Amino acid sequence: MEKVAGWYPAWHVALLYWTWLFLFTYGFTGAEITCRSCRSQVQPQQQPQQGLLMHLRTDRGEKEQRSFLGEKGGERGQEVGTEDAGLQATLAPAPAEMQFSGWETRRVPREPEKVAGERRPRAAAAAPAEDRALQGPPRPGGPGPGSARRRWGRSPRGSAGPGPGGAAGREPGDGGAARFGLEELRLASTTFALAGDSAHNQAMVHWSGHNSSVILILTKLYDYNLGSITESSLWRSTDYGTTYEKLNDKVGLKTILSYLYVCPTNKRKIMLLTDPEVESSLLISSDEGATYQKYRLNFYIHSLLFHPKQEDWILAYSQDQKLFSSVEFGRRWLLLHEGVTPNRFYWSMMGNGREPDLVHLEARTVDGYAQYITCKMQNCSEATRSKPFPGYIDHNSLIVQGDYVFVQLTSGGRPHYYVSYRRSPFAQMKLPKYSLPKDMHVISTDENQVFAAVQEWNQNDTYNLYISDTRGVYFTLALENVKSSQGLEGNVMIDLYEVAGIKGMFLANKKIDNQVKTFITYNKGRDWSLLQAPHTDLRGNPIHCLLPYCSLHLHLKVSDNPYTSGNIASRDTAPSIIVASGNIGTELSDNDISMFVTSDAGNTWRQIFEEEHSVLYLDQGGVLVAMKHTSLPIRHLWLSFDEGRSWSKYSFTSLPLFVDGVLGEPGEETLIMTVFGHFSHRSEWQLVKVDYKSIFDRRCEEEDYRPWQLHSQGEACIMGAKRIYRKRKSEKKCMQGKYAGAMTSEPCVCTEADFDCDYGYERHSNGQCLPAFWYNPSSLSKDCSLGQSYLNSTGYRKVVSNNCTDGVRERYTAKPQQCPGKPPQGLRILTADGRLTAQQGHNVTFLVQLEEGDLQRSLIQVDFGDGIAVSYANLSSTEDGIKHIYQNVGIFRVMVLVENSLGSDSAVLYLHVTCPLEHVHLSLPFVTTKNKEINATAVLWPSQVGTLTYVWWFGNNTEPLITLEGSITFTFSVEGMNTITVQVSAGNTILQDTKTIAVYEKFQSLRLSFSPNLDDYNPDIPEWRRDISRVVKRALVEATGISSKHVLVAVLPGLPTSAELFILPYQDATGEKKRTAANLEQISETLIQKLNQNLVHFELKPGVRILVHAAHLTAAPLVDLTPSHSGSAMLMLLSVVFVGLAVFIIYKFKRKIPGLNIYAQMQNEKDQEMVSPVSQRESIPNVPQRELMSPEQLVDEKLEVHPIEQPQATVQSPRKGNATKVVWTEDFQKACGSPRDFKPRPRAEVFPQLLSPRAQKKSLPM
Repeated sequence: MEKVAGWYPAWHVALLYWTWLFLFTYGFTGAEITCRSCRSQVQPQQQPQQGLLMHLRTDRGEKEQRSFLGEKGGERGQEVGTEDAGLQATLAPAPAEMQFSGWETRRVPREPEKVAGERRPRAAAAAPAEDRALQGPPRPGGPGPGSARRRWGRSPRGSAGPGPGGAAGREPGDGGAARFGLEELRLASTTFALAGDSAHNQAMVHWSGHNSSVILILTKLYDYNLGSITESSLWRSTDYGTTYEKLNDKVGLKTILSYLYVCPTNKRKIMLLTDPEVESSLLISSDEGATYQKYRLNFYIHSLLFHPKQEDWILAYSQDQKLFSSVEFGRRWLLLHEGVTPNRFYWSMMGNGREPDLVHLEARTVDGYAQYITCKMQNCSEATRSKPFPGYIDHNSLIVQGDYVFVQLTSGGRPHYYVSYRRSPFAQMKLPKYSLPKDMHVISTDENQVFAAVQEWNQNDTYNLYISDTRGVYFTLALENVKSSQGLEGNVMIDLYEVAGIKGMFLANKKIDNQVKTFITYNKGRDWSLLQAPHTDLRGNPIHCLLPYCSLHLHLKVSDNPYTSGNIASRDTAPSIIVASGNIGTELSDNDISMFVTSDAGNTWRQIFEEEHSVLYLDQGGVLVAMKHTSLPIRHLWLSFDEGRSWSKYSFTSLPLFVDGVLGEPGEETLIMTVFGHFSHRSEWQLVKVDYKSIFDRRCEEEDYRPWQLHSQGEACIMGAKRIYRKRKSEKKCMQGKYAGAMTSEPCVCTEADFDCDYGYERHSNGQCLPAFWYNPSSLSKDCSLGQSYLNSTGYRKVVSNNCTDGVRERYTAKPQQCPGKPPQGLRILTADGRLTAQQGHNVTFLVQLEEGDLQRSLIQVDFGDGIAVSYANLSSTEDGIKHIYQNVGIFRVMVLVENSLGSDSAVLYLHVTCPLEHVHLSLPFVTTKNKEINATAVLWPSQVGTLTYVWWFGNNTEPLITLEGSITFTFSVEGMNTITVQVSAGNTILQDTKTIAVYEKFQSLRLSFSPNLDDYNPDIPEWRRDISRVVKRALVEATGISSKHVLVAVLPGLPTSAELFILPYQDATGEKKRTAANLEQISETLIQKLNQNLVHFELKPGVRILVHAAHLTAAPLVDLTPSHSGSAMLMLLSVVFVGLAVFIIYKFKRKIPGLNIYAQMQNEKDQEMVSPVSQRESIPNVPQRELMSPEQLVDEKLEVHPIEQPQATVQSPRKGNATKVVWTEDFQKACGSPRDFKPRPRAEVFPQLLSPRAQKKSLPM
């Protein structure tokens, strides 16, 4: 039989079904790729940043870090097609556990600046906003020129979820055909691959814009293990990104480029920086990157700061904290200053344009303090520098923003903030008295007013918003408890957003009872209200949300990069349109996030997507472009021509693309967009140029526009004016072109709503502004004198930049009033740094403050307490402080008296003047007997340093003895070795010394002398004396055979070299004493015999032999063991008589006795060495040993006396018979005062060994 081909419906249907299924599956496989491990962890990166920076993975399975502007980190996901497949497109939101935040920038004046201790990368200031790094997902348009610097980041949502239309997998329009177009349209686009750069993981992009077709792209391979760039490529397009040319041969094939900088005032000027790991040089172009000239550098650039007006003026900050300037666009550099604080240098940007070449900087002094300095960019010598702020400031606190300069100074543990407006003298910023700020950030200085966020003493994760007067001095509360969070580098991010295009309009997230709610204001914080939620959802279903229980809440994170959008965006050219992500409910949540849009400046809102999208503005806001946040490759985007009311789906590429970023054409007519991405993780960079011009068939004409009046819930007068804008009609699809701005602006009649409470006043429930409990309204009159007038506040002040006229303006405006005559009241005197201590010989600045009184007609008298007093004709002449130098130490009573014809007031301050404590020496015997009272004295250098505290530690006692005296008496009841430590506290300085004392019932002592040649090798330092003591002890033991346990040798300070030999009883382990008193006498005789026979010697060095002798006349033993104590007493008495007789002969007959200088010394001067455990540097001079002679030697010698010209002072110890005479040398008087300043201390606190001419040149003895 024949088989004839025919129609078999079942087979054909099956074949068509499987064919369709295969094509469907194959064609859309890319859209179904998942990424389970995609995340983007941000870490700090210590590199200067500039340009548009993107990162991607370069190897299969490799977890490469992603860099954000000023930061690096993160994982880009794994290979497509595996279980962990898929590159994470930069449009994708982070996983639920991840959080993102940004860095601070100086790009716009609305950026919050931290007045104290905050780090800010400078790359943003080094180039315009268009040239910043693309490192994160595109967001709705970026911050724009009207946005404050707050936070950047993404909501922690996963990429899985329903599509923009609602249900999973449903496209927009499935649930609402009236709002979304069903027909898929295609945009005109071209794709270009950067061949050869597939391994590169960073890119920096610059698009000149403004009628220029040039785009520059710098791609780099950054090795995160090496921490450096290993490859780079430079690409240039001259046809809006349709094609690119590789320029590596023009910059040098071996040249590795690290950064791309663009002049903000002339974008034809390009600057490329080479990698400093290879070479330090610049490549400069003046023709939009077509040609380059190379210039070598002798320093490594860390960051650049271009002048806001002069295109060739640049400041460069080096890696070694030096600041350089150039007036030739980097061709030549001049060193301005060293030790400049990172990120704390600014160009002068005063509104009056004075001194455009003035540079503001914060620099460190040689002693580690920070100073605010201004100087010319071509001459910053010491003679030409200016220091506008008197004294030092806190490190990392200088901020120059617009017409304002801010510094911080901490005193008494509290930060104090100072402001200078238009180069006027600094004034302390006045917040409500009991706000007690812990931290402050300047958010905005626009329109001659400071908007600041202040964290008060009782706040942890919230800030209060304050707004100032024109000078930035007096602040009033605008909003309490605004939510804040901590950035990765410690920077604080405030949930506050300034809407672009409408002055005075802000959005803020406020924390109320642990719930965060979004509020809006149209008059700079005077009034705040919740956001009205949409009436219907995306599908048209009604939403039941009633204020104040339910409202719309928005995430206010913005991107610092204009090509990566944040959670909210607005544009100056589209003042009524705000696009943001958020949720509806009782509080702000990270769950169920949708996209919302308003086209009437926040009065009403509409839901546009049920998932997060990046929304960009095109054609001055006439077109909104939305791209879904997803980790999957995409080929579609959504366009709206009617302010978000309806959306149409367009394809922009034929193959699905992993999107890394989006770059729109800069300028007024943005109609070209470049999408950066990859088809796979191994592919090159794909640059998709999307041209929207094909969408429009004509330009808009006058009849295509309609007027729109700005209002706040029906109230047309906003900031004292009625403003009408021109908007394109929603049904018209035409290209707008240039932005015309507001059509008309008409001032309104002033009402109470145009006035805020003045400083010191608070708004009560009835709406009235009344004085706060801490504020005295009459205190402001102190600045004027009798016969003059001042502005007496009514409790209200007009909101700055409010344009209302007439109405209640006259009633609420401050009135001129005659200055009242008042007696002085509330007088205070304090030091400039808030401390009650000062150093001798240094300037002390006193500040006199008066709460009430006539400053101009009040006489002021200041008594400094040291015999010096000054008078001033009026208090105004003391505004800069009263300076005084104290020459002596002590506690001084400083008294100030202010008086006028109506009365007087006085104030007192007790100032402690100190001299720095340099050394402490504990003086006590080496050996003592049991149960005998001994004296320990702490000898100080300098002797008078002010108020001191002494802490004494004995042995192993855990509790010290604290005294105010430097001498104590004590006894030891147990034999053995004991340690004593004294700590001396002088202000912030604590020094200590420790000594060991041997305690026995009986012992003998003997004075030793040495060969004269030993003096030639005696440096007179403690270490040398300890070593010689050990050598002498060993020599004695070897010569006599006596056990070393019986011998203790201590070499004494001074010259000639001498030592004290102690013969001690020895106790074995059984507790039995091996030697009695008779045995000690026998050991002593043996030692003396060997010493007299010159049998005790040692070799100091080869050829230098030292003999040890018993002294011809020893000093009296420390402990007299003989039964006859009366003989010793008589000997001491005769010694005193002979000394007195010798002194009398010297002064009576003025005979010159050669060979001796006489100085009064203490007996314990030969008993103990001075040791400082704190420092080995010793500066107390020593008395030569040759001057310590016995009375008999003084009589036998032919004395030659050198008269001493200084007066003498005697210090009497409380203990009987211990009178000491101290000679005041010239050096001592220079150190801490003259003899009249000397104050006796109890318990024989004296200062030995100060006067020997040779000893003064040596270190302090042990």
